[in-house]
Amino acid sequence: MGKCPPVRILQKETGQHVGPGCLSRGSQFSGDPLHCVETAPRTIFQRVLDILKKSSHAVELACRDPSQVEHLASSLQLITECFRCLRNACIECSVNQNSIRNLDTIGVAVDLILLFRELQVEPEALLTAFRCGLQFLGNVASRNEDSQAIVWVHAFPELFLSCLNHPDKKIVAYSSMILFTSLNSERMKELEENLNIAINVVEAHQKQPESEWPFLIITDHFLKSPELVKAMYAKMSNQERKYLVWLPLPCPHLEEVRHTTLYPISPDYTVHFRSRAFWHRNSDGKGDVQLKVTLLDLIIAKIVSEEPLTKDDIPAFLSHAELIASTFVGQCKVVLGLTSEPHADDEEALATIRLLDVLCEMTANTDLLGYLQAYPGLLERVIDLLRLIHVAGSDTTNIFSTSGCMKAEGDVSNMAEGFKSHLIRLVGNTCYKNKDNQDKVRELDGIPLILDSCSLDDSNPFLIQWVVYAIRNLTEDNSQNQDLIAKMEEQGLADASLLKKMGFEVEKRGDKLVLKATSDTPPP
Repeated sequence: MGKCPPVRILQKETGQHVGPGCLSRGSQFSGDPLHCVETAPRTIFQRVLDILKKSSHAVELACRDPSQVEHLASSLQLITECFRCLRNACIECSVNQNSIRNLDTIGVAVDLILLFRELQVEPEALLTAFRCGLQFLGNVASRNEDSQAIVWVHAFPELFLSCLNHPDKKIVAYSSMILFTSLNSERMKELEENLNIAINVVEAHQKQPESEWPFLIITDHFLKSPELVKAMYAKMSNQERKYLVWLPLPCPHLEEVRHTTLYPISPDYTVHFRSRAFWHRNSDGKGDVQLKVTLLDLIIAKIVSEEPLTKDDIPAFLSHAELIASTFVGQCKVVLGLTSEPHADDEEALATIRLLDVLCEMTANTDLLGYLQAYPGLLERVIDLLRLIHVAGSDTTNIFSTSGCMKAEGDVSNMAEGFKSHLIRLVGNTCYKNKDNQDKVRELDGIPLILDSCSLDDSNPFLIQWVVYAIRNLTEDNSQNQDLIAKMEEQGLADASLLKKMGFEVEKRGDKLVLKATSDTPPP
């Protein structure tokens, strides 16, 4: 299991703090929330389980006969107190965890939580029991592999499909904690066959970026599995994916809901259980582009983290690099659609722009650089795309046109901001101490193109600095590239004052022109 930061969540039910690996720090047995609880006789847990089972029968009856719902308040309160008792008993006490697990309490709890989806009762009473049940599952599985295995058997996949996109943020957080605690390498393989769960985790992070658990699931588990990431990305690109939609409580029956303006449900919805949740198939043709962007952002976050990639991480990230590079090479020209109004496919263009951001960060990592420097077609496609957007921005006024006026801080006028800068940055990275790529850029007429891009452009922050960086890497130990720039200066194709600002000057030695760095070369 990955390393957890010191998360603390204040629980309304207990008034105690919650930390990773243990969803409640309260203790009914020891009376001291700062120490482990005392062990309890198995008979106590058997009594609690008997109460839980009896109360669950009332819930089942209410699910079958809505007229019984009005008599359910006391049963929900009993269920809540049972879950609190079990939850607190499991805190850092493996003996209690084992006793509770061996009574099959976990299976009863999961079945009961799944029944909660069908109830049409007052939200707060139901949510309190729902949350406490998930907290119990989190605590019983914490640092206990045997309990984790049993939780997984009962909860996967149904409980996670139901809870990870629940409208209640706490339910999403607690179910994420259970998933994080229970995952291991073998169970990751099962996720590949249930991709909606993995994608729901990404969606949970997108909706609740402040929640630690979805973030930790992705960075500590998902990103270690290239096969899962590849499958997720492909499914996010698919034009059809099912969503589990929760209706608010109380809600009408399905046929009534379909014909109301308050909760319009299309005929594409199909019933999930009897009343509260429905599967909806997304077929708008755009796929889950925002989720792809979120996943790519998390890859960037992992690469630039204060904790560098470990040796064990590198093989997986080399596979991620192959996925990112191949996808970028295959679809990068979609960004050219941004030159038209209205933009033809701006969401796919946004995903492509983020692919470039990932490539820039990957090539800044020495363990990933060599693979991407040699990736077939990547450098050629970057130079080609740089030329196309440079011409498009010069010929007409569009999203790639140079903006010489400074905007207020935080004023982002277009989604392509920084795109040209990052293309040039990627060229510079891939040419770092790599003569084959240096020569390739020259052969593709990329050097004049990069020099011509060296101008103040508020839409491309640090553009001049990245041009300087790229030219340095292109000319380092490469006399042919140096000679080319020197001849361009003599022919008036390269501005001498601009070269000087970049830290270079052309010196004539006999019949030969030499490009050299000035003594006051600015840092890249």
